[in-house]
Amino acid sequence: MSRRALFLALSLGLWALPAADAQSPARQIPASAPLPVLQPLTGPTNAPALSGTFTPLPPAPLPTPTPSPAPVPPRAATPPGSAAALPTDPLYARQWDLRAIRAPQAWALWQGSAPPAPVTVAVLDTGYVASPELAGRVVNGYDFVSDPGRAADGNGRDSDASAVGPFAYHGEVIANLIAAAHDGRGMAGINPRARIVHVRVADVNGEIAPQDLADALRWAAGLSVPGAPVNPNPARVLNLSLFADFIPLTGCDARIQAAVDAVAARGVLVVAGAGNDGKDARGYSPAGCRGTLTVTSVSETGQRPGYANWGRSVSLAAPGGDPARGIVASSLSGAGGERQPNGTSFAAPHVSGVASLLLSVRPALSRLSLTLLLTRGVTPFAGGRCDPDPLKSCGAGLINAELALKSALASSVGK
Repeated sequence: MSRRALFLALSLGLWALPAADAQSPARQIPASAPLPVLQPLTGPTNAPALSGTFTPLPPAPLPTPTPSPAPVPPRAATPPGSAAALPTDPLYARQWDLRAIRAPQAWALWQGSAPPAPVTVAVLDTGYVASPELAGRVVNGYDFVSDPGRAADGNGRDSDASAVGPFAYHGEVIANLIAAAHDGRGMAGINPRARIVHVRVADVNGEIAPQDLADALRWAAGLSVPGAPVNPNPARVLNLSLFADFIPLTGCDARIQAAVDAVAARGVLVVAGAGNDGKDARGYSPAGCRGTLTVTSVSETGQRPGYANWGRSVSLAAPGGDPARGIVASSLSGAGGERQPNGTSFAAPHVSGVASLLLSVRPALSRLSLTLLLTRGVTPFAGGRCDPDPLKSCGAGLINAELALKSALASSVGK
């Protein structure tokens, strides 16, 4: 396993599954399928069987301690942070990260505004898992792992993006952080109406080839890629909780920079995790690429954990946790249906989720306007910095969902 592999929790053992675990048949959705709108998924899940240190969960909804309300019905305006705006999902009480970014206050504003427009977020990661948290709002997009040997699914690129291998559930958790339903079970996502397209870029070992990532960026944004069908569900936000392997960590790879430039020209926002090596993020791709909104981690105390990359390439910070207190999230792979990972992988989707909230109320926002709302809508770090060393900077501040959404709603830009 390369040190420069996919951003996982600091302890890779938290995520690794035994190599001998069998993979059940993939649940394939045709590449031409339109993104479903709040309809339940049917058919078997593709989730691998789990063994060893992990408790297997059935392919069924997570335990429901309270009756499940209809997902996110339109409501009258409610005071910020009021009980009426809060999810009843059982894990919500332990999701400190949502309170850190003032998500409850943002939801009150959001629920009191005009009906939100649908927003599609692409998760470029380990691939598709049929999470109950996303039922009816998730699509098995495309598999861009070109090397059949590293893909470990019997072929190279194809229209089945199902997750394979020890880190299969990394992408599931990222997607759940962005968009898990507020339905009285499991966790609460930042935008419970966002729609997710899973794009597989990581091989069975969690490693990512630069050209595979470059092509996946273009495809996810709706641009043409030779040999692949056109994406019928182009995304406005691309979440990349990863960085490219097999290249020196000396700056943005030219292939990936060209793809980011093409995606940016189409008005699509690229959000990337900064990296988990405790180093300057500028050497990483895409974190060090021009036009990327790069996100580093802070702990519950608002400080940069030692693992989190830093520097001038970092745009802002979001909760990523630390080994003592991670980010609580639903996962089919976790004991009791949950995980508590930590890393910049889990910081990035907080920003992607907030970006999708802003686009849901201002769907015509340009990429630049969206970026400005996110980087200006922040909570300053205590004492003005996230780390005692001024060189180890964390960008503009901690993402503040309430402030960013309030600024968007106060303006007619993007309406």
